[in-house]
Amino acid sequence: MPLSDITARQAKYTGKPQKLSDEKGLFLLVNQSGKYWWLKYRYGGKEKTLALLGVYPEVSLKEARVKRDEARRQIAEGVDPGLVKKQSKIANKLASENNFEALAREWYQSQLALWSPGHATRVIESLEVDAFPDLGLVPATELTAPMILEALRKVGIRGATETAGRILQRVSAIMRYAIQTGRASYTRTKT
Repeated sequence: MPLSDITARQAKYTGKPQKLSDEKGLFLLVNQSGKYWWLKYRYGGKEKTLALLGVYPEVSLKEARVKRDEARRQIAEGVDPGLVKKQSKIANKLASENNFEALAREWYQSQLALWSPGHATRVIESLEVDAFPDLGLVPATELTAPMILEALRKVGIRGATETAGRILQRVSAIMRYAIQTGRASYTRTKT
């Protein structure tokens, strides 16, 4: 019999973990730290479990079933949903490591030998003050011209137009560096 939302809501931890089964491999694991949606499935002749479905009640029974159906669709297409989840985590980690600030700091280190100490200090301080607050956490692959323009407008509004020009030069150099190191790509859009 399928699990009901009332049963899931009323389930309590009773000293040992318990599984409340739904259907098609979906179950709610109730343990000391909370209630978690899991999926039990077979892939490549092996039984596996997948914890990608979320925490109850943030992920409702209905949402968990949708996620279960998506995972089962992947299995039917010959794709292991556990492997897809691992690849997604790796991609997200790489994206966070390749955010604009991380790339800018790497670019800065690569340029230090070419600059005087005073110039190097001005470059990093200008990026920390005028670029990193708006662009720092954005992955290099998702950085767009309008985002850069908005950051530059903020610099221009305070009357520092020359600084805005320098920031643009530095952002351009950092993005060229990202392209050269394979962490961003250049795409030209047709208008």
